[in-house]
Amino acid sequence: MSAWWGSRENVSARLRMEVEAMRAAFAETFRLVVKPGQLLYWLGTVEINLRGIPQREHSLKIVYPANYPDRPPEAYVVKPQIYSEKHQFEDGQLCLFNPKDGEGYGWNPSRSTAVTVAAWGVQWLYAYYTWRATGDWPGIEERVKG
Repeated sequence: MSAWWGSRENVSARLRMEVEAMRAAFAETFRLVVKPGQLLYWLGTVEINLRGIPQREHSLKIVYPANYPDRPPEAYVVKPQIYSEKHQFEDGQLCLFNPKDGEGYGWNPSRSTAVTVAAWGVQWLYAYYTWRATGDWPGIEERVKG
């Protein structure tokens, strides 16, 4: 079985569309990293424009899983190192949507792209710093009954 992105010699239509979409949305902010034997990922630096945060520039990594687009890319904050016990997995992956919300709100394999996940990652950073300042995570949160 070949990779969803094809090969260096024969790049898939989906990856071509992903690259075009990322360039249209983020210009040169993110670059696609292709290393033999590793998953493809986008790496970019975004500036968070909020007062009082320790560092404005944040490096985001958007990793395509092997079974993309059936599974969404994973987003990580590479720098600075931050961790939230809310909306972040132990390995650092950002929790960007609730899969129970379905394709209308969450990941939709036919419409969503790395642009979707990168934008959610930027929104996550603003939510994170809002939570750190106020104690409340913005938006609707699912309550887990204990």
